[in-house]
Amino acid sequence: MRRLFPVTDETVSAASAEGEWGLDALADAYAYPKERGPSGAWLRANMVSSLDGAAQHEGRSQPISSDTDMRIFGTLRALADVVVVGAETVRLEGYRPARAREAFAARRAAAGQGPAPAIAVVSASLNLDFSLPLFTSPLVPTLVLTGAAAPLDGIRAAREAGAEVLVAGDGAAVDPPRAVEALAERGLTRLLTEGGPRLLAQFITAGVLDELCLTVSPVLTAGRAQRIADGPGVAVPERFALASVLEEAGFLFTQYRRI
Repeated sequence: MRRLFPVTDETVSAASAEGEWGLDALADAYAYPKERGPSGAWLRANMVSSLDGAAQHEGRSQPISSDTDMRIFGTLRALADVVVVGAETVRLEGYRPARAREAFAARRAAAGQGPAPAIAVVSASLNLDFSLPLFTSPLVPTLVLTGAAAPLDGIRAAREAGAEVLVAGDGAAVDPPRAVEALAERGLTRLLTEGGPRLLAQFITAGVLDELCLTVSPVLTAGRAQRIADGPGVAVPERFALASVLEEAGFLFTQYRRI
């Protein structure tokens, strides 16, 4: 069974008469808002969590995901200018370059976007395998976000592999607001982060996250897996508003936006 619990007019219009969600309907439902902050950027996160709060099982998110979750995952990527991801997630999940998808080609062209989103890897140490296809053969050059004090040999290796290095912090670490600004200055204003949990926590505590697309998986894992955001907390919890909920086979696909 697939059901939509609409909260906004946009989510109502996205569902077809049969209640099915095709790629066009999903793209309409998850379209980036026209009204954004001063930088023009909108940062959304896409994460999955078990019922007991685990963001991973045995170090990976795939075991708690589903086919529909991956369909939404692909749609969110297809709408983004850039996918921002932490170095640890690149290592654990075996990240590859984003690919062009014919189903979204006309929509991306109409929005003035290239054939596929860029991948932006956040790393202070630059301890990355720059021989991977993510760096050597992407459709769109991969970006590396790092700090001014990052290792020079790492910067050199990234550039030699074909990546573009953006400095977004005075020390070795990346400053989240400056990372958002650096990407927006390049015209990359539709931002999507897929984690990992430490990176998402940094965006949350810096107050730059605009939207969370959270899949709640109907499984229990126990153990000591990370939450979707794992890092220093905020002094006062920030309230987000529910924008839409899609339910299928016990999975809840939720969308929350900053109030």
